[in-house]
Amino acid sequence: MKKVLVFLFVIMAALSAKAQVYVGGSLSVWGGDDVTSFGIAPEVGYNFNDKWAVGGVLEFDHSKVNGLKTNGFALAPYARYTFFENDILRVFADGGFGFSTVGVKDHGDNVNGFEVGIRPGLALKLTDHLSVLTKVGFFGYRDDYMLNTLNGGGFSLSGQDLSFGLYYTF
Repeated sequence: MKKVLVFLFVIMAALSAKAQVYVGGSLSVWGGDDVTSFGIAPEVGYNFNDKWAVGGVLEFDHSKVNGLKTNGFALAPYARYTFFENDILRVFADGGFGFSTVGVKDHGDNVNGFEVGIRPGLALKLTDHLSVLTKVGFFGYRDDYMLNTLNGGGFSLSGQDLSFGLYYTF
């Protein structure tokens, strides 16, 4: 048992020694005449080196449009490749897939969907540990992912494919 605990301690120390783990995410709130929505998407990842990282997003969305209530959940793991990085800017692409399920109140079964594709992004370093990050667009294939109306394949630069978030690197 002692060997296992020492091994886990050494692994955790090695992982955190070079600022390789990051956490962050995005938050959205919208209100209007017949629309109310709220979304939260926490994200966690691990940097293998200056070019490659892996991570995942767990998303929850709640909306009420014209009296119709929906709740959606999505899980989207990804691999991130950094094309360019200098002292304050990083340009990257997240390639991955996502699975979602959305329930519409009083309308039967949940709608399950998926997506496979690439999301380009930019990160602006504010401090050694804090960054502002944006993901712009989507290139790939979607089928009922989070009740998105754009099913099929292609490239999208719509507002629905734009996100901003804060990230903290340990």
